[in-house]
Amino acid sequence: MEVTVAAFDVDNTLTVRDCVVPFMRKVAGSTSLAVSVMRQPSRVLRLLLARDRDGLKALFVSAAFTGRSVDEVSELAVQFASKIAENWIRTDVAQRLRWHQEQGHVVVLVSASLQPYLDVLGDLLEVDAVLCTRLQEEDGLYTGDLLGKNCRGEEKVSRLHEWCIAANIPVESVKYAYGDSSGDHQMLLSVDNGILVKSIEVSRVPA
Repeated sequence: MEVTVAAFDVDNTLTVRDCVVPFMRKVAGSTSLAVSVMRQPSRVLRLLLARDRDGLKALFVSAAFTGRSVDEVSELAVQFASKIAENWIRTDVAQRLRWHQEQGHVVVLVSASLQPYLDVLGDLLEVDAVLCTRLQEEDGLYTGDLLGKNCRGEEKVSRLHEWCIAANIPVESVKYAYGDSSGDHQMLLSVDNGILVKSIEVSRVPA
């Protein structure tokens, strides 16, 4: 039986806004997060000048999550994912996701968003898999480090292909991908139907 896989970015593709920063603010508090980051002004400036998005994200993740209880963050993640599902979902892209599900396609979220809430959102949307940026845990606490790479750019393609192989799905079965930014370009180019949704309204049924 032939399988078709559709991969969806999340922030500003499936949602109408970024989700990463609001979640870190929810976990750490806006003031505390800002203070923690600005304790390293030279590092922040260096990363900004280098346009190192991965480095900046790692810095903010460390500030927000170091020493936080995994269980407590999980409780916040459930609340946050519900907020995304109820208020921040982009209607046209969500309709396209549902169309793929109605066709019996395998639907995967592939995102630089953070695993605590994205796993919950994936369950709410009834997708088949969630591939995203993961946080390192130790003895029930977050270490503040990423587990593996930030899931953007080429890492999205690598993670998607690794997942296909593990699931015994041919890599060429990934026929559709949806994204909105430069971090999605490699994924969009790796499939037959790469759809940049940033400035267009996506019809429910593909052309």
